[in-house]
Amino acid sequence: MIRFDYTRPDNLQDAIREGRPDHAAFLAGGTNLVDLMKENVARPLELVDINRLPLHGISELEGGGLRLGALLTNSETAYDGRVQARFPMLASAILAGASPQLRNAATNGGNLNQRTRCYYFYDVDTPCNKRAPGQGCGAIGGFNRIHAIQGASDQCIATHPSDMCVSLAALEAKVQVSGPDGERTIEFEDYHRLPGDEPWRDNTLRPGELVTAIDLPAQGFAANHTYLKLRDRRSYAFALVSIAIGLRLQDGRVAEARIAMGGVAHKPWRRREAEELLVGREPSDAAFGEAADALLAGAVGRPTNTFKIELGRRGIVRALGQAAAGTPQSQTDKRIA
Repeated sequence: MIRFDYTRPDNLQDAIREGRPDHAAFLAGGTNLVDLMKENVARPLELVDINRLPLHGISELEGGGLRLGALLTNSETAYDGRVQARFPMLASAILAGASPQLRNAATNGGNLNQRTRCYYFYDVDTPCNKRAPGQGCGAIGGFNRIHAIQGASDQCIATHPSDMCVSLAALEAKVQVSGPDGERTIEFEDYHRLPGDEPWRDNTLRPGELVTAIDLPAQGFAANHTYLKLRDRRSYAFALVSIAIGLRLQDGRVAEARIAMGGVAHKPWRRREAEELLVGREPSDAAFGEAADALLAGAVGRPTNTFKIELGRRGIVRALGQAAAGTPQSQTDKRIA
């Protein structure tokens, strides 16, 4: 680990001033950043500790939504009564991730910005375009079991590791950010990006910008939802494939559908045309299968991860069945319902 300076500003303006691009990194829970620094993947010259900033609470939004502070921990979010009652899909996704100890430290803003868990990204002795542009992608010709089947490029096949972000994509949340040029709102679908020819760019934050809050809309799909996470072991493991589902049923038919996948791309994966295939139809395995095929169209498997395509299809059908029946996947009893 290299030497670095440490500052702890008391207000947002000072934090943004200290958070100079290509020099400083914002520190909140540190559950990802500190690991990256230990492995010499991240080498900031200054840490700007933002934990004193007033970004910890939850507030009501006009129309029935909620604003989640960026420094609210994952545990505080998941166990908040308003989140559990109105946005249970989000609470479930958070509880599917990491461990209780990590959720007690990890923050909402940090969860959005966590970096891939690709083996080659973490190993500085292997080539990685995300870590060191121009080196190549070791995963493409290497061991790629956990890697992307959608939206990848010849520069990078890494996946985004978050569970929380998959549910936020399905909910169509909004991200509030502040930076040297002022405040702005980013639609969640526009926050993370596919690798293209710039795989080192995980998101659309501008240099020096800081996430301040996440806005949840009024529609939380509380009656018909699920978060299904398929992984190598039942706890403390990243998703091979995960699925967040929100349905609104009316007169026995689907009036609105949201489907987002994790573990398959550089960002939470959605296709509106797949969701639209369900609208106006009665819930059935046949309809669910059509939506799954549309969502996974164009998926490309590699020697050690082709299984994800069929796993993803079966997972989508199962998750849609859970949501339609109003029997969401339990994150306590992790056996698939």
